[in-house]
Formats: sequence, C-alpha cells, structure tokens
Amino acid sequence: MSSLNSIPSEKLLRLIGVPHGPVLIDARTDDDFAADPRFIPGAIRRSHSTVSDWAADLKGRSAVVICNRGQKLSEGVAAWLRHAGASSADVLTGGHAAWADAGLPLVPEAKLPTRNAQGHTVWVTRARPKVDRVACPWLIRRFVDPQAVFLFVAPAEVPAVAERFGGAPFDIEGVTWSHRGEFCTFDTMVDELGLQIEPLKKLAVIVRGADTGRPNIVPEAAGLLAASLGLSRMFADDLEQLEAGMTLYDSFYRWCRDATDETHNWPTNKPGRLA
Repeated sequence: MSSLNSIPSEKLLRLIGVPHGPVLIDARTDDDFAADPRFIPGAIRRSHSTVSDWAADLKGRSAVVICNRGQKLSEGVAAWLRHAGASSADVLTGGHAAWADAGLPLVPEAKLPTRNAQGHTVWVTRARPKVDRVACPWLIRRFVDPQAVFLFVAPAEVPAVAERFGGAPFDIEGVTWSHRGEFCTFDTMVDELGLQIEPLKKLAVIVRGADTGRPNIVPEAAGLLAASLGLSRMFADDLEQLEAGMTLYDSFYRWCRDATDETHNWPTNKPGRLA
C-alpha cells in the first residue's frame, strides 16, 4: 500500500532526465546493491546509516529515496530528509525491485569508470567540443552521474590524462566509448548504459546525423548541427560551452519525449474579416 509520501515508477520515469527533477537517492544496503549492481538513471548512492551527515545537502531540494523494496530504509531516509529541510522527499513505491520488475532502464555500475574519492565519475575527451562531446556529457549528467567531472584536453593527451586521473576517455579512436561503424559515441553510451528509452533513441538519431556529416537522416539533425557550431563559436571556454549546451539538449530531449506530433504555423488565429 502506497504511503502519502510515495511515487510510483511510471511517474518517476517522467521526472528523470529533466534539469529540475528530484535528486534520486539509492539507499540500498551494500548487500542489496551487490545482488543487483545497477541503479535507476541519475541515482546517487548514499548510506542510510550516515543520513544525518549528508541530509543537510538536500535542504530546499526535492528528493526520491530508493531502497530495495520501498520499505523501512527509504521511509526512514525520506523522513530524515524532510526533517533536515528538503522541500519534499518521497519513497519509490516498491523500491528498486519494482522498478526492475517493470523492465524500466537501469544503469550498470560496472560499465562506469571507477569513482573518485568524492563518489564522482571522471570523463576525458578532446577540447573544443562540437556535437558528440557535448551530447555525451549531457547524457551522463542527466541519466548517469549528475556530479560527473569532464576534462577537455589536447587530443593527443586524452589517453594519458584519463589514465593518470582515473577517468574514462571518450570520443577518440580505440576506446570503449567511441564511434562504432555508422553509430556515434552517443549511440554507444545509450546502448551500453541501458538507456534505450524511446526519447533517447529518437535523440540518438538526431545526434548521429549531426555528428557524422549526415544531416539528412532526420530534419532535426541539420538544426542541431547549426546550433552546435554556433555554440562552439560563442564560447572560448569548453566548460561554459558545455553548460550552454545542456540547455540545448534539454530542449531536444523534451521535443523527442513530448512534442514530436506538435506543429506550428502563423498566424494561428486570423482576425475576422472586417465589414
């Protein structure tokens, strides 16, 4: 039976991937996580035993807490977060098990680079991004690790920097996270990270067309390419460009999810003919 402060899986799925969605807290025990080392997209692992230490970090924010079955651990953590000033803290109905049973997307921890001391993943790629090297960080920040670190470096130094700083190199030749045949790195990440939901599959085609010189694949690819090249000329700082690009991809994602059937024309309401 659902409690007042609970949210079903189907509703939570609609909140994942949007910029102002709730913070997702995976509070499963180490044993439960070891039994299924995958997490709901965007979830952050936190221990229920130390909630008093980190609860204040979520003051004023909304959160959804996930334990294995949506019972005592998530109920207790959510109550503590509300006590510490979270604007809302809900429990995922049925917990991780219900989400998995519903066949909803889960990200395998084993696919990710080893997390640093702060619990963040680190990713390394070439400087001066255009399409893939903005699309992939957007995907990671929205669906994998909201606090991921991205290092943009000289192309020749990507492998060495990744090795020295414990990161995953991406969008260069000869690494896991790269192009595969006609598919771009964004395609690879969507596939490997278990994120094959319909909006992301639609977005992947747009990114592929813009990134691989095939803007005729879908009409939207040419628009994404134009916007991406424009951004690359507006910003000298790669991280500032990435922040601007986050909004660009947020808008494309929402179009893919909610607005592909909507049309627009002008004028929408013609004034009546005057006598």
